[in-house]
Amino acid sequence: MLDYHIHVAAHGEYKYTDEWVGDFLNHARLRKINEVGLLEHDEFLSMVDNALIERLAFNNPDLLVRRGLEVDYVPGREQDIKKMLAGQNLDYVIGSVHFIDGWGFDHPDNQDLFENKDIDRVYRDYFSLINQAVHSGLFDIIGHIDLVKIWGYRPIKKGIMHYVDPVLKSISRSDMVIEINSAGLRKPVGEIYPENEILKAMFALNIPITLGSDAHHPDQVGEGLEEACNAAKRAGYRYVSGFDRRQRYLTDF
Repeated sequence: MLDYHIHVAAHGEYKYTDEWVGDFLNHARLRKINEVGLLEHDEFLSMVDNALIERLAFNNPDLLVRRGLEVDYVPGREQDIKKMLAGQNLDYVIGSVHFIDGWGFDHPDNQDLFENKDIDRVYRDYFSLINQAVHSGLFDIIGHIDLVKIWGYRPIKKGIMHYVDPVLKSISRSDMVIEINSAGLRKPVGEIYPENEILKAMFALNIPITLGSDAHHPDQVGEGLEEACNAAKRAGYRYVSGFDRRQRYLTDF
């Protein structure tokens, strides 16, 4: 079992200390997770203490500790992202979309704005951005691919696969990985990212997967990953992907 989506600093409110990071590792151990990926949103990159992570990894030899980064893809940021990544010693980079034309759609303060939106257009714009992120070639993993469903709003005029299919075809040609993210179980939508129909289509296209809880607190490490694994197995998956210095490998689960 692995968990590649663990935010130690959360949204900037926590600092890297031996005790705090150690709590994340201990919770991983309790949940029988033997490979963890510590990462932050790129805006909090300066908060990461790599020396501390290296020390704790050495002192916890039963856990394989990987270092990642979650980067918000926004069109026009490509060169800045390239420069930022060039100076980092990372095992993997997750690309994700949290903003549509400056609208932070997944933030609770912005949930009500969905009421006055054409939901099909929101889905179209969101998955167009995901597709651009794929084509940028900057990322190893696409995070929570259908995050746009977070508040339970669904497209009405066309089915979800109308918007997702072009993205999956792009990913299948790129050798990228899609994350199965269990955080949706803690959100109003109450389901894993991605939903089962997308998972089945991913497997049919031979798209590799990895796992993440999107933990922002030690208590959330590994939360929902058993359900995520079961969903992946129902879709046909038997292996998940890990990363070492941005090189992908397979492990069973």
